[in-house]
Amino acid sequence: MSRQHAKPILVAADGASASSLVSLQLGGSGHGFSEADIQNLIQSHPTCLPINEIDPLFCDPVPICIELNTNAGPIDNFMVTASGLPVLVECKLWKNPESRREVVGQILDYAKELSRWSSADLQREVSRRLGRSGNPLLELVREAGHDVDETTFNDNLTFNLRRGRFLLLIVGDGIREGVEAIAEYLQAHAGLHFTLGLVEIPVFFLPDGNKLLAPRVLAKTVSISRIVVEVPQGFQVVEAGGEAAQLLDEDTGPLSRIGFWKDFVGALVFDDPEQPKPKPGHRGALDVTLPVPGGTAWITAARHLATCKVGLYLSYTRGTTGERAVLRLVEDWQDIRDELGGTVHLVKDKLDRQLIRDELETGNWNIEAERQKALVWLRARTNDFVNVIRPRIRSAVADLNQD
Repeated sequence: MSRQHAKPILVAADGASASSLVSLQLGGSGHGFSEADIQNLIQSHPTCLPINEIDPLFCDPVPICIELNTNAGPIDNFMVTASGLPVLVECKLWKNPESRREVVGQILDYAKELSRWSSADLQREVSRRLGRSGNPLLELVREAGHDVDETTFNDNLTFNLRRGRFLLLIVGDGIREGVEAIAEYLQAHAGLHFTLGLVEIPVFFLPDGNKLLAPRVLAKTVSISRIVVEVPQGFQVVEAGGEAAQLLDEDTGPLSRIGFWKDFVGALVFDDPEQPKPKPGHRGALDVTLPVPGGTAWITAARHLATCKVGLYLSYTRGTTGERAVLRLVEDWQDIRDELGGTVHLVKDKLDRQLIRDELETGNWNIEAERQKALVWLRARTNDFVNVIRPRIRSAVADLNQD
């Protein structure tokens, strides 16, 4: 049976009379709205979006601009949270089936394009769109009442862009059942890198001329961090529940992510004095930086609690200096394999990228000795990877700059 929604009823204060509200015909005449009207409504009143019901990680975004230009086309509404998480909104009037079929692919194209940007790229395009110099992204976030550090904000934003950690919202006046089926299809595929939500905002005309919005969430994906698809086949670092659920977990015990990574980083020692330590976090993995412009190549230390497995892999962002540098390293794979030793091997991930990887599976981590075995091995192999890969990456980048 198709979904049915009755019109709201306005009851007078004395309870003596009641009247059915008139629905605005979006895109029509009279009190009609256009897609531009929806954009302006969201820009002026971002709280009309039920984000907390879709993914609490993206709550309270700051509206930045309308029609942000990208190579994939203009994003209807672009917003960002104080923690540097981007929110992309695509507004649609559902008047014809063709637009319903294409809209999901459209917003995915925007996300794919933004995943190639850094915070500097985003700052440049926002400046152009708003006609403001400086860093309008940071300024607007601060004007909204958030006390954020500039360096931390820019670093977080670049990290989230690179990882594809976005909230994508498709907002319309009356989304039909067919679009919900598209979302359910996407949810079943591991290639989805972000949270996707379908939001319907019927608008009703009140007798006094005001408008009543009745937003509702029609469908949403499980929050999936892009790190899932970057891990080679057979090795998953994000456990069930999705990233939003992970970040809301306040468990800090030795088997929790934060507890595990604090222990890992606390005793981690690098032979290379220039190699910075990663920061413990709530994800299933930590990224170890490499000397590549834009941070487009990195070593990831990962863990999977369900299988008691830890591992390392060298990865990169496609179409960047990091990719070109790593591909040069792969040409010397035999030498790298000999220097790293152990069970290190070269594999291709689902994105067809060449990844240098090593892993270890231990006994149950409820046994402290087994957990320590995993930590000791992971620290030693992280140091090995840095010793072998970091100088090669630095040399490869220098060669690329000379070419």
